[in-house]
Amino acid sequence: MSLAAHTAPQVDSADGYAHAIGRAFLGVKEAAVYLGISPRTLYVWRHRRQGPPSFRLGARGRVTYRLDALDAWIREQEEADSRCNPVLNPVNAAPQRRDGYTATA
Repeated sequence: MSLAAHTAPQVDSADGYAHAIGRAFLGVKEAAVYLGISPRTLYVWRHRRQGPPSFRLGARGRVTYRLDALDAWIREQEEADSRCNPVLNPVNAAPQRRDGYTATA
């Protein structure tokens, strides 16, 4: 999928970062908008080593996210959720028997 195919919500220009997603790298605020979460959540996830992969880029060491890594992380979250992945849905699981258990009636 090309970068031009990505669309993201527009951000209020008063915040100083209003523009369409059209690059390979996003800052924290842009990545938060892209994921539909708050920048604070991204900071907390980064501190806990959770969430999408990020790294520091440039002389100032700004936290940066790759757009393709965000998309891959979203796909991983979908696959790990039993509501989206029928293989993980417990309703579809085969019944299990306990070892050494005999039913008495």
